[in-house]
Amino acid sequence: MVASGNDFVVVDNRRRAVTHPSAFAREICRRHTGIGGDGVLLLETPHPNPLPLRGRGLGEGVDYKVRIFNADGSEAEACGNGFRCIARLAHERLDFGPRQRFESLAGVIDAEIKGKRVRVRLMEPKDYREKQKLEVSGRSLHYYFIRVGVPHIVIFVEGLARIPVLELGRALRHHPAFSPAGTNVNFVEVTGPDSIQVETYERGVEENTQACGTGSTASAIVSARAGYVKPPVKVKTRGGEILSVDFEKKSDQIQNVYLEGEARLVYEGKITV
Repeated sequence: MVASGNDFVVVDNRRRAVTHPSAFAREICRRHTGIGGDGVLLLETPHPNPLPLRGRGLGEGVDYKVRIFNADGSEAEACGNGFRCIARLAHERLDFGPRQRFESLAGVIDAEIKGKRVRVRLMEPKDYREKQKLEVSGRSLHYYFIRVGVPHIVIFVEGLARIPVLELGRALRHHPAFSPAGTNVNFVEVTGPDSIQVETYERGVEENTQACGTGSTASAIVSARAGYVKPPVKVKTRGGEILSVDFEKKSDQIQNVYLEGEARLVYEGKITV
């Protein structure tokens, strides 16, 4: 499946066909010897009591559980584009309704299928840090930190096309300031009062990917908090697709965060492992 250029191998794993998901992801995501992908999404039977993961929605059940494995085999807490993909698969192939709720390591996620587009309500951001400075690759850079299920830093630039995203992203992802877990790295150019352009070096994929859902969300929220844009924010990804990020900004609080964009099934098949 593909969402904004992020590609995933998605498996209905309710019968536990994949028993060693980290090794499976490393093998399957190789571009030339496997299927190839930024990661693996597993749809599984939900935990009997997932709701303590997050306070919102207490008293309501979930339809299924999602596990996310990056191409390097590491398990991720959240993936905005992956969430949109798995919701579409659940609706089109597994008979779940157009409105869904599912469990993830980051908490319970709400999803709605809207024609070709999928809208997901993400977790509320945490651990926001105002502008800070560090040295990397002989450069002095200012960055903002925020956690949208997974850690992200946001760096505002002018002339995004000239930025060595791969080189700087790799150095920042492994910078001691973010050890031991590392971070995703977003380079953001503000293009209007409600629009930005983003390129993301993704932890776990270890590449400048075509898009990153949580990265687009983090970039939009930080851009609004810095006073550059107002929601809903149009986010142009490296792959060229425009994502919509909407949220409510009340004083220093960000609530009701939604990510919307297309997600599609490219092909389906069977693999021997």
